[in-house]
Amino acid sequence: MHEDEIKMWKKFKRTKSLSLREEIVKKYLYLVKYVAGRVAIGLPPNVEFNDLVSYGILGLFDAINKYDVSQGNKFETYAVSRIRGSIMDELRKLDWAPRLLRKRAREIDRKCKELEEKNGRLATDDEVAKGLKISTEDLNSIYSDLNSTTFLSLDEVWQNDDGNKPISRLQTIEDSLITDQFSFVHQSEVKELLAEAIDQLPEKEKLVIVLYYYENLTLREIGEILDVSESRVCQIHTKVVTRLRGHLMRRVGHLTLEA
Repeated sequence: MHEDEIKMWKKFKRTKSLSLREEIVKKYLYLVKYVAGRVAIGLPPNVEFNDLVSYGILGLFDAINKYDVSQGNKFETYAVSRIRGSIMDELRKLDWAPRLLRKRAREIDRKCKELEEKNGRLATDDEVAKGLKISTEDLNSIYSDLNSTTFLSLDEVWQNDDGNKPISRLQTIEDSLITDQFSFVHQSEVKELLAEAIDQLPEKEKLVIVLYYYENLTLREIGEILDVSESRVCQIHTKVVTRLRGHLMRRVGHLTLEA
């Protein structure tokens, strides 16, 4: 961190100057807009981007008030977590998914875990559909419905309040820190589990994850590369994140039992 930034934060903590606070807010407002943009992907169309920004600004205010420059962490990294948390807290107060869809989502999750434990790998669409006694078309339809009612993201899984690395956009999978739910497992172990799971994905699904989380491409750009619609990319993203999250939760549980 530059010496000027350190002086700015120390002065703000000492004086609580409203004008300096406003200057800090303007300086880091781009973080709010970026995080809001990432969260907005896949949300129902009735959710306004400006509403997400408003939720995020509350998180930015909270980060400014609680940030301690003496800890040596980059403010950007700390603020991203607070901003995202604030947006997520507000979104969780909304109830978009019908009860039946929530039930179907739980059934898919249970079947994926059951098949993974049986086969020792991530389940395929055909296996999940057969296990649920539905067609693959119906399974994809459920994923599409889930995509429009949830905000599944690997960014959410690995965001944390700590970290010393500056960010240009949101932390990618490799640069992100693990969340509280995985805090009892060493970061490197979680990364290994994630890499192992991603490696098992079909090529198209793997490419979606790489392009979105590593290359920071938009879903529309990914669709152009794969020659599929943006809605299809959304569907693939939702499906893959659902599978990966369930896989990690199960594997991390095993690590905990072995510890």
